[in-house]
Amino acid sequence: MSSVRKDARAPDCAPEFAPRKAASRLERFADARFWGNKPVAVVLTIFSLGAMFFVFTVPLANSQQLAFALCCFICALLFRRVEGSYATLVMIMLSVLASGRYMYWRLTETTYWSRPLDALWGLLLVSAELYAALVLLLGYFQTAWPLRRKPVPLPASRADWPTVDIFIPTYNEPLGVVKPTIYASLALDYPADKLSIHVLDDGRRPEFKAFCEEVGVNWTIRSHNRHAKAGNINEALKITNGEYLAIFDCDHIPTRSFLQVCLGWFLRDKKLSMLQTPHHFFSADPFERNLGTFRKVPNEGELFYGLVQDGNDLWNATFFCGSCALLRRSMVEEIGGIAVETVTEDAHTALKLHRLGYTTAYLAIPQAAGLATESLSGHIGQRIRWARGMTQIFRVDNPLLGKGLSFGQRLCYLNAMMHFFYGVPRLVFLTAPLSFLFFGAHVIQASAATIALFALPHMFHANVTNSRMQGAFRHSFWAEVYESVLASYITAPTLLALINPRLGKFNVTAKGGKIAENYFDWAISRPYLVLLLLNLLGFGFGIWHIHAYWHVTSEVNTTILNLAWTAYNSLILGASMAAANERKQVRSVHRVAMTMPVMLRFGTGRTLACETLDYSEGGVGVKLPQNISVPLHEPVTVSLFRGDEEYAFRATVSFTEPGRAGLQFVEMSKDQEFNFVNATFSRADAWSGWAQGREPDRPLRALAQVWLAGAHGIGGFFGHLYGDFRAWATRGAKRTAQKDS
Repeated sequence: MSSVRKDARAPDCAPEFAPRKAASRLERFADARFWGNKPVAVVLTIFSLGAMFFVFTVPLANSQQLAFALCCFICALLFRRVEGSYATLVMIMLSVLASGRYMYWRLTETTYWSRPLDALWGLLLVSAELYAALVLLLGYFQTAWPLRRKPVPLPASRADWPTVDIFIPTYNEPLGVVKPTIYASLALDYPADKLSIHVLDDGRRPEFKAFCEEVGVNWTIRSHNRHAKAGNINEALKITNGEYLAIFDCDHIPTRSFLQVCLGWFLRDKKLSMLQTPHHFFSADPFERNLGTFRKVPNEGELFYGLVQDGNDLWNATFFCGSCALLRRSMVEEIGGIAVETVTEDAHTALKLHRLGYTTAYLAIPQAAGLATESLSGHIGQRIRWARGMTQIFRVDNPLLGKGLSFGQRLCYLNAMMHFFYGVPRLVFLTAPLSFLFFGAHVIQASAATIALFALPHMFHANVTNSRMQGAFRHSFWAEVYESVLASYITAPTLLALINPRLGKFNVTAKGGKIAENYFDWAISRPYLVLLLLNLLGFGFGIWHIHAYWHVTSEVNTTILNLAWTAYNSLILGASMAAANERKQVRSVHRVAMTMPVMLRFGTGRTLACETLDYSEGGVGVKLPQNISVPLHEPVTVSLFRGDEEYAFRATVSFTEPGRAGLQFVEMSKDQEFNFVNATFSRADAWSGWAQGREPDRPLRALAQVWLAGAHGIGGFFGHLYGDFRAWATRGAKRTAQKDS
């Protein structure tokens, strides 16, 4: 633990950001400075490992194992009610003990097989379990103590603030998607003479050039598109000279406070090379839209940006994520610019900076927001690129090897890369019980009761502990839905990249599209459709097996255990099917929920003070006072406020009902478009309360939600199948009638 960040705990921190004083001997014992005493750390580590190995290996009868498991789990449930990081550490230790006993038992007592089929499935399953256990331990290490860094203020005199270049890379996105990001960059609360904004247009489009010239930003192009986004940024580095560079994907709209919130740490820490902020999305991703979980259940990326990056920060292992980040130019140029050897140029760039001994930082404060991927196929394509890129780094610049990284950094990078190898293990878990139900393969050589006594504590502890640590950023069981959707698609790219990291090419994630009609994506759902049908068929085989072997207790118990596993897999796959049911996007632009004061002025001279419910680039929804209504289609002037400033826009009433109304803007001038972004998307507090009102994770409730999603997905699949069959039959009948006529 000697690699813990000392700059973030420095005693000369500003009072409002200073760490709390250790209040007890236990806290002083756990303080990072205590662990700087390496001999003490080594002795305690050896002692702890020896004690854990004893607990892992001590033989217990089934009744004793049950008593031990119950005691540990009751302790975990009690500590779950205790606030603070130390209670979390106790829960982690209990989980490690339960998982350690399970894996030791699995490897030493259940891995002998008499038939080749048993051995094949058995080796696959135990390998998948070893992978899952390793990722679990690495995850605990990575996120046990999030740093929760706070902003450091800039100097009082603006004359002392550094110069900054803003880079907005774009390739094929429409101008309407990029405009708000440009406007928000112009609205940044920073001295204009110290700020230079560059739209890096790899599409070299005349309309972009004209718009950039009109609003006063730089239209920067190059004569080729080599190395995609990374090459685009590297070319821009050659013709700019700001001390720092901020990078925003073209749909990521920064708040006006971005630079003031983020730059202070660079002046505090002279070795700081990069500071990352969250990637926040104001539109629903395909899972959220198709499953109806938007702003109710954390999305797939919230765990990484809400907890993992904060945990990385403790170990000076924050990853660069390609957007919403600040970098120190001199250090980026020292490593030769943004990395181009892999398709995840961002994470590889951070790795190169860490190898030179430079630090990175993370502020878990959303300071920009963008558009999530529109379709499930686009979402999967993006994840394929990430998986292939992290595998490429694993091959060409393995963090376990080479110089310059601390032990903590190596483990954080290892976990990030290991995560994307989940494809094969997830497919094994989804099919393992079928080996028994279809072929009678006994992959775990133990009785059903013994399996339950060792496996259930391992699973229960992992779920309860992760629920405590991750509950604000990922609800229980949803990770398995995300992985089941992606597993079939990332397996081949990761394995190919592991064999030859040069295979494949960079693909751009499309943004700003629109789902015009409801449809079921049969093509993208094909892998988990096959898996779902196999699991449903296996469940039927299992019921028959119980009937046929009712007199053999051991066979019945083993079948029941596999049936329970198959039923769970079927629900997970059913939820995966539901995610492929693409829903029509009703509005052409996305609405953002936000409450802020608004004044309505009607042509009669009447004024009405109320609050917004939401806003979009096309209009606002407002909450009307009680017993107040507004006529449909009536012209109105909408005034939005930011501090003492008022921005007025012409609109018409497009929707009205008791208590609320929808207002559609009349076509705006460029100045009005800029003012609207300034009053909405780029507000400093635009994303501060995004997760307020969302219920915390409760594993049983989350399981019920996944169950409902799975049931809906299975029912929807048969409904779509019936509908498509009827449509096919109708077309056939029409063709027959036409021939007869």
